[in-house]
Amino acid sequence: MNTLQVNTTQNVKINFEMANVGQRLLAFVIDNIVKIAYIYVLAKFVDFDTVISNIDQDRWSKIAVQVLFFLPITFYSLYSEVLMNGQTLGKKVMNIRVINFEGFKPSFLDYTIRWFMRVVDFNFFILIFVFFYDNLAREEFFVMLYLIFLAGKMAGFLLIIFTKNNQRVGDFAANTVVVYLKDKASFSRTILEEIKEDYKPRFSNVIKLSDNDVRIIKDTYVKARRSKDYNTLIKLRSKIEEVTSIKKPTELTDIQFIDVVLKDFNYYTQD
Repeated sequence: MNTLQVNTTQNVKINFEMANVGQRLLAFVIDNIVKIAYIYVLAKFVDFDTVISNIDQDRWSKIAVQVLFFLPITFYSLYSEVLMNGQTLGKKVMNIRVINFEGFKPSFLDYTIRWFMRVVDFNFFILIFVFFYDNLAREEFFVMLYLIFLAGKMAGFLLIIFTKNNQRVGDFAANTVVVYLKDKASFSRTILEEIKEDYKPRFSNVIKLSDNDVRIIKDTYVKARRSKDYNTLIKLRSKIEEVTSIKKPTELTDIQFIDVVLKDFNYYTQD
């Protein structure tokens, strides 16, 4: 299985195991089962003829209604990855996740770029088809819709197979990769901090960090503190402030601040 060595902004090298083609394919299948179920529900319970007949007979209004019904599919990966920390339902089942090349959670802009580039390899074909759809029977419409949907997916799938880091166009544009979280138990131990029962957290915004962010923070913090690398600690503190919007209190040193952040994260995310 391929690995990716990430050189973080704190100059710490971390190896990630890349999600392989099989894992990406199974995640893709699961996500498409969700999408197909949505289309099935539309076909079964929504009478498009009645809906369209109840609105203005202008052709553009009809097209707008048709497009509106398919927006949940079009935006599925975007809102899923934003809300589920780099995962869709399929990725969550397969234990894979989108990260950026620094190893951190991608920004909203990164997710948006990654989603938008699906105009090259994914769902844009559906909207084009809906746009030009006119006189097909309902059954023919959904058959053609599904075939075009699969054809569009093939472009992205071939890129995942033949590129070095299993990236499609959206990954290249957003500077992201999909990695496999192979050992959740081990992963959890790397971010675990001992906190007392009466511990009182200070920074609620630490929940903006992902497990992976905290793992990188802790690894970097431990190494920098051991080697007394204060420049790296300053960079690490700045990165935490940037991601969480927390400002370090003046009474805390960088070491104390990072230590509190790690403990607070464990406090808010512990079972």
